[in-house]
Amino acid sequence: MRSLFLLLLVALASLGESKKEGGERHRRAKRESLSRSKRRWVLSTIELEEEMDVKYPYKISTMYNDKTANVQHEFQITVEDEPEGLFTINKATGEVYVHRRLDREKKKSYHITFDVWDLTAGKKIDKELSFDVDLIDINDNAPRFTNQFKKSYDVMENTKVGEYLPVSMNVVDDDLEGTINSTVVVTVGKQSPPEPKIGVKKIDERLHQLVSEGCFDYDKAKQYSVVINASDRGKPPLSRNVTVTLNVIDTNSHQPTFKKRQYEAEAVEMQTPDDILRVAVEDKDTPNTDGWRAKYSFISGNEDKMYKITTDPKTNEGILGVVKAKNFDVTTLVKLQIGVENIEPLKVCKDGKLIEDLSILPPRDSVNVTVKMVDTNDAPVFEKYTEEVYQTEESEKGQVLYTPKVKDVDSSNVRFELLEDPAKWVTIDKKTGAITTIEKMDRESPFVDEKNIYRIVIAAIDDGSPPATSTCTVSVHLRDINDNTPTLLNKTAILCSNHADKVMVRAKDADAEPFSGPFGFSLANDKTAKEHWKIEPEYGEEVSIRLLTKLPKGNYSVPLVIQDKQNQPSKESLSVVVCDCVKPGVCALPKPLSTGIGIAAIGLIIAALLVFLLLLFLLTDKRKFIIPDVKDEYKQTLMRYNEEGLGNDCKAESKVLASKTTESMTGGIKLGHMQNIEASPGMVQNVETYYTTTSNMSSNMETWNSQQQGGFHRSMKGNSRRSTSLYNRRGTVQSNYTFNRSLSTWSDDRIISLLDRRLTVTDSNQTDSSDDYVKIYHHEENGNSCVSLDLLSSDNHQDDLSFLNDLGPQFKTLEKIIRADKSEVIKAEKSEI
Repeated sequence: MRSLFLLLLVALASLGESKKEGGERHRRAKRESLSRSKRRWVLSTIELEEEMDVKYPYKISTMYNDKTANVQHEFQITVEDEPEGLFTINKATGEVYVHRRLDREKKKSYHITFDVWDLTAGKKIDKELSFDVDLIDINDNAPRFTNQFKKSYDVMENTKVGEYLPVSMNVVDDDLEGTINSTVVVTVGKQSPPEPKIGVKKIDERLHQLVSEGCFDYDKAKQYSVVINASDRGKPPLSRNVTVTLNVIDTNSHQPTFKKRQYEAEAVEMQTPDDILRVAVEDKDTPNTDGWRAKYSFISGNEDKMYKITTDPKTNEGILGVVKAKNFDVTTLVKLQIGVENIEPLKVCKDGKLIEDLSILPPRDSVNVTVKMVDTNDAPVFEKYTEEVYQTEESEKGQVLYTPKVKDVDSSNVRFELLEDPAKWVTIDKKTGAITTIEKMDRESPFVDEKNIYRIVIAAIDDGSPPATSTCTVSVHLRDINDNTPTLLNKTAILCSNHADKVMVRAKDADAEPFSGPFGFSLANDKTAKEHWKIEPEYGEEVSIRLLTKLPKGNYSVPLVIQDKQNQPSKESLSVVVCDCVKPGVCALPKPLSTGIGIAAIGLIIAALLVFLLLLFLLTDKRKFIIPDVKDEYKQTLMRYNEEGLGNDCKAESKVLASKTTESMTGGIKLGHMQNIEASPGMVQNVETYYTTTSNMSSNMETWNSQQQGGFHRSMKGNSRRSTSLYNRRGTVQSNYTFNRSLSTWSDDRIISLLDRRLTVTDSNQTDSSDDYVKIYHHEENGNSCVSLDLLSSDNHQDDLSFLNDLGPQFKTLEKIIRADKSEVIKAEKSEI
């Protein structure tokens, strides 16, 4: 009985409605039959024409369902992927409407879902019904150009027929593909001027390009305006156009021609001027283009490549010049034929078509040129303009290095001169040209190049009018000999004792292989140097000088012997500065001496000041008292002061009163004698200076002993002449030694004793009959007239110097030096006597 419940639903779609408002464009909707499948009804497709010009909303179909009888129902539709309101349905009757025009180019079809709802039960009555709405294309889009066009394009003159022009079009139509609505035809709608014809060639479905159907003539038209039209085949057809401008570029369509048919020029033999003649041409092509620029060439007459012709870029003239010097026996006329053409190949059109057969093109123009070559005086000709000579350096002068051979067709009288001889080593015979040495040639001279070549340039000059000259270069290759000894590159070095115990030294030799390095290094035969220094390694270009024992800071001399590969030695002395470095190669500055004054020292200074004030008070009547200038200096080298020289004009009195010798010991060394004398006021200063000097000698002895205890004896060359001679040839005391000594060494007792003795001499004018007085010595020339401090010591009061016998082996050497110096003084005195 199930068939009773099944009803056949037949949907009748009436598409034959009356035409409204442009009924010609209305198409009746086709009736679609319904097919049943598991109680789901599917309407296949409804076709609608795009852009229908009807009244909207427009009914496109009516939906039915057999289960709606006696049921309160409602129809609903849903449009897939579209905004609401494009398609609607009458909920009661099932009529479906479209509300605006549809564009197929935006969306080709729509999928719609149809449902019926039971309003009482609140559920669907039946399965969903789906149908599609397809749009039928109409010719509503004109073709369009998708590429960008420039304002103008350049085309070359004299193009071939069918040659592509630089204008391409990419055209599309948005209507249905494969129909007449999207079929596009591109043509040239209009051009000005009309000749030559311009066409369009289709490359593919979309790409089109302009082509030339004839030759452009720059002389006739320089610009073309072309309208390009793109049209479809729809009914009615739609079209679109664009206008472009073509600029004709001039090419070489005209042959250059000479302005004259004959030219003449003149040149002098053996000279190479760049410009002896200019030839001019005419050309109708655009100036300063390759179709206008001339290119000249020789057709005949220049088989020996003696001449050249170039183009002046500004005037387009041909410039004739001489590039090869040639000797002519007599004045000669040379015939040249010169042709001309353009840089760009010639292109000529005939009857609207380009001539491609080059044989029928017009020939290039030519001109005849006559060049008069004037014969002149020819220069002498050397058999060889360069010569290689080999000579051993330091050879004896007077050797002939080279004698040239010269020919001159115009003259038999040729003289020679020396043009280049930078070291002035040679001379030249003016008649024969023989080059002879006048000095020994040194390979190491700065005038010899790095290849050991010394260059000499000579000239041969004839007696023509004007005289002609030619030159020859003589290269003297100097062979090396072993005439140089090795030397140190740097004779001083800094040894940073706080960082290293060695210094690096390098040697050089001006000689070449095999008379140079590597070198052999050794210490000179010096025992002291070998005790403190060592060379590692002893062979090479660079070695290290290593310190074997620790030395005090100071300057040291290291005697070296350096031998080259031929064992030729040289003696060098390396000065080494031993110091602490703040950075490599930079010695630290010496630290300042620290001083401290105790309470006792302050008391002594105050006492000395009081005594000084007392002296001033006592001596302010008629005499002056001069305090010795005791400088706080420090020197540890003994200096020689035995030079005779000018003295001052002071005069000392000869009366003197001897006193007891004052002795004191400092560090085991006697300070010497201090005597009271009656003398001029300046003599007081001499006495006090002597006292200071003897005291400072004590300080010097202490410093010397401290160095002896350090175990190091500094070797200084020549110190025997500068050391400890206390007396010169005239008996003058050498008291100019200055040492670090403060005023505190003057005790109160010594100052009071000295003051008492001075007052005694001053108050009493008695004369001592003894021989203990200041002796006056006569001086040679303008000597010092002051009384020498040597007179302060008499034969009865000599210093006791026996303590020097126990001062150690180092002072034995000092004694030998002093005795040697004294013996020399005695010999000199005897020789004067």
